[in-house]
Amino acid sequence: MVRGASHADCRPRTTAALLSATLVTLFLTLHITLYDTAVYELQVASGSPPLSFNQAVTYPTHVHFPRTSRRLPQAIIIGVRKCGTRALLEMLFLHPRVQKAAGEVHFFDRDDNYSRGLEWYRHKMPHSFKDQVTIEKSPSYFVTPEVPERIRAMNASVKLLLIVREPVTRAISDFTQLRSHVATPSSTTQAQRTFEQLALRADGSVNEAYKPLAVSLYHTFTHRWLEVFPRHQLLVVNGDHLIEDPVSQLQRIERFLGLEPRITRHNFYFNHTKGFFCLRNETADKCLRESKGRKHPRVDPTVVSKLRRFFSEHNQKFYELVGEDLGWPEE
Repeated sequence: MVRGASHADCRPRTTAALLSATLVTLFLTLHITLYDTAVYELQVASGSPPLSFNQAVTYPTHVHFPRTSRRLPQAIIIGVRKCGTRALLEMLFLHPRVQKAAGEVHFFDRDDNYSRGLEWYRHKMPHSFKDQVTIEKSPSYFVTPEVPERIRAMNASVKLLLIVREPVTRAISDFTQLRSHVATPSSTTQAQRTFEQLALRADGSVNEAYKPLAVSLYHTFTHRWLEVFPRHQLLVVNGDHLIEDPVSQLQRIERFLGLEPRITRHNFYFNHTKGFFCLRNETADKCLRESKGRKHPRVDPTVVSKLRRFFSEHNQKFYELVGEDLGWPEE
């Protein structure tokens, strides 16, 4: 009687053990089968932004998400320096269909890089899915003569993003950054010169040769790009508006890149300490690093007015060239 009871008791335990083993096997099989799909969906849904704007998440070259590959960029932010190229790239990276290159690649403007060929350049791009747009930015592309032809040789249908700011403001920002980088004793005299002393000659005329002012003569460089690319492939982004109202500019860019609208006001919050908008996604808030948004030195208002009058004619040429009036002050 006891033996029979023991034998009967063994059956449910054996059945339970077999059932448990079967369930574990099914779970592991399902887990392995769905892993690739889960990674894909998470990547597309969130865009997986980096830990900070200047510390991109990188992976070993032999590790990447399934069903991705490195692709040559379909869009390039070609400039302009000190107009918000980094902020623009990071804002666009909020979109789940955008992937960005880490850092500035400088492929088309540096002969030593360009001589390494398109395969080297492609390897500098991130892994992306087929429906994603790969973007890189190198502001010096805008002012380097040979770049437009080189980019067209890579992809004649590439889309170009040109971000600009009010020229005098951009020049002062450029001066501020250049001064912050001067560290050698031989450069001390140059570093001690004010913006006014550099922007104006001894006779009071505007020093057009001063690089921060020369770069702000946008039409002189844009003309070269429009000789190579049709106007519809170049979008002018108002950098001043990007600072004040980023969403309106990003919506234009989404349309230009053929992306569905995904970036909204919920992706931004105003940081009163920094004085500009920072980014927000489902998991974290991000701001540009401390070197971005440097405080500009006070510049004599009469010099600012003189420079704006000087740029007025050049701005009109730029407006006519791109078919847009950006409404910059004339004095």
